[in-house]
Amino acid sequence: MKIDLESFGKESKSEFPANKKLKERLRKVKPKELDQKFEQLHEETFAELDCLECANCCKTTSPIFIQTDIDRLAKVFRMKSSEFIDQYLYRDEEGDFVLNSSPCPFLNEDNKCLVYDSRPKACREYPHTNRKNMHGILALSLKNTLVCPAVFKIFMEIGKEYRK
Repeated sequence: MKIDLESFGKESKSEFPANKKLKERLRKVKPKELDQKFEQLHEETFAELDCLECANCCKTTSPIFIQTDIDRLAKVFRMKSSEFIDQYLYRDEEGDFVLNSSPCPFLNEDNKCLVYDSRPKACREYPHTNRKNMHGILALSLKNTLVCPAVFKIFMEIGKEYRK
């Protein structure tokens, strides 16, 4: 399925207030039930959507790089970890290492990742919609409705049941 990022951006912004209310309703859902619902919708959504058709996350946001990510990627590029940090990263307002530019410097024109096998943990787990303890990341998931068409679709689907 081809993804129109411009249309997605407009629709996700217009639905954001409703999704914010939905996030508060979802806090009242039993944790195990919420995890199962997200997992089910994650599987259904990614059976239809291909991240390589989109890569909006790689084009617009940065993962958090933990030290093991930095060390692993520095090794890939045959650099010292400090050199990798100097070239690609900075500390954000929370003190986390993030990319100093977007789109991601490791994103190829075909939307494939140059460092896919060594990518950061946050990239491996994105968009975090098939994890345990979804209650703990509902605020992050809400923010991701503005970045990831799959997360937006999952929220819209979950909303059919829980917006009532």
